[in-house]
Amino acid sequence: MEFELLDVIVFVAYALLIIGVGLWVSRGKGDTSEDYFLASKSLPWWAIGASLIAANISAEQFIGMSGSGFALGLAIASYEWMAAITLIVVGKFFLPIFIEKKLYTIPEFIEVRYSKNLKTILAVFWICLFIFVNLTSVLYLGATALDTIIGSGDGAIFMECIIGLALFAAAYSLYGGLSAVAWTDVVQVVLLVIGGLITTYIALEHVSSDGNIFTGMAEVYEQVPEKFSMILDKGEIITPNGKDAWWDLPGIAVLVGGLWVANLYYWGFNQYIIQRTLAAKSLKESQRGIVLAGFLKILIPLITVIPGIIAFVMNTDAGGAITEGVTSASFFGENGRIINDNAAPWLIKEFVPAGLKGLVLAALAAAIVSSLASMLNSTATIFTMDIYKPFFQEKAGTSEKGLVNVGRVTASIALVIAIILAPQLKSLGQVFQYIQEYTGVVSPGILAVFMLGLFWRKTTNNAAIWGVLVSIPIALYFKIGPNGWMESPFFVTWPFMHQMMATWILTMIIMVIITYLETGGKIQEKSIKLSKDLFKTGPIFNIGSFAIILIVAMLYAMFW
Repeated sequence: MEFELLDVIVFVAYALLIIGVGLWVSRGKGDTSEDYFLASKSLPWWAIGASLIAANISAEQFIGMSGSGFALGLAIASYEWMAAITLIVVGKFFLPIFIEKKLYTIPEFIEVRYSKNLKTILAVFWICLFIFVNLTSVLYLGATALDTIIGSGDGAIFMECIIGLALFAAAYSLYGGLSAVAWTDVVQVVLLVIGGLITTYIALEHVSSDGNIFTGMAEVYEQVPEKFSMILDKGEIITPNGKDAWWDLPGIAVLVGGLWVANLYYWGFNQYIIQRTLAAKSLKESQRGIVLAGFLKILIPLITVIPGIIAFVMNTDAGGAITEGVTSASFFGENGRIINDNAAPWLIKEFVPAGLKGLVLAALAAAIVSSLASMLNSTATIFTMDIYKPFFQEKAGTSEKGLVNVGRVTASIALVIAIILAPQLKSLGQVFQYIQEYTGVVSPGILAVFMLGLFWRKTTNNAAIWGVLVSIPIALYFKIGPNGWMESPFFVTWPFMHQMMATWILTMIIMVIITYLETGGKIQEKSIKLSKDLFKTGPIFNIGSFAIILIVAMLYAMFW
């Protein structure tokens, strides 16, 4: 099924709607840095919850997680379902401290708790991470998906897709700041959920023997029951490239191991995620938004992982590759099987009818563009508030309006760099897993610095600096064995989740030792004073949190 005129009309209408909403809601929001970077601290709970999910769900999930669903099965949904629990932890224990300190950025907390020097180091690190990893990979994945769905998948319109996505995100986010990003996210998240559900619905209809989606789901389960196992044993699932899925999702570690390191870092200390919670009307509104996001995270695997499993069944029936009716050979590898990360684009292009295809493509674009806009805004916020303002504003005599312009220029430069670098990326196989693994080199050390900074009043600034520095060689040590970089019995061969957990624990131990060697364990002057009242939450948050925990527990019990 080709992309037709009706699809173009639907997609263009969506694009105009998003740009129009973004420009409308951001009227008069560019006069002060609080207006531009924190949406005047006026966001209600439902906008926060929707914006959290829209910022999170990008091509990395829409395409990459479907690819992992194709290769690994439902077990990859642990990233989503455990994230719902992580959000509760963030709302209960992290947000009260962040909002009490009136933070603009996550690096700003480092200055409040440790020092300006460490804040600057981490601010530079995050800017580089956003530009060279996040923005670049989202543009690359997004353009690859659009080129596959709209074009022939041979890269003929790949560069045009990169530029189009970049300009789309820039059209409203550079002008309107966080207000434009957050309010358009409300529209985007509704669209991406609807579009994702349409894809899942149509795929289940096609795989079903009688056209009934419930029959289809039952038949998918009957054909590949191993793909619905949440806690994997060694050898339980061998991926299409011959790798044991246990190495990506090592059994119980997804519940009590390294997945917590990835999730706590991402949801608690990631600027482009946490920024919208800092822009809430109040702590209570922010926590309610967190609960809404938690419920949405439970739903996400239905629109990201399940289509990948369905594509696996359709593509590998009786061990062979499906060929009848397939028009796009570029979806397939040399062995005639769908390439992992082509699972979602293949379903969209081959089975979604005209009109609906435009809507589904708009949903995919919504996932990509909302994440791009969030990353651009956060890059601008960190550079402006953590680097430009403390070091250059006074010398340059920059006004509040000038700070906003600095943010816009910063975001523009970041986007240009990402556009240049995105085409240089090569195919990464299961790109979702790849990003998780190599983000895991830096996340354990940063998580250690934040966790001890928040909850251990004795942690010193030097211990934090050394924690950041030593965590990277520790993480790289654990990479040597699994990657075969050096033959020696001194190197262990562990899955990357175990590596992250071990790196986090070892980094905290080193920080504790340095702290005691330096001060003998004295409470630091800049430490965070905690009280029971600080962590009190309202009945809506408590009831919602209990419901999320109960649902997640039931899901794991059903698909253990």
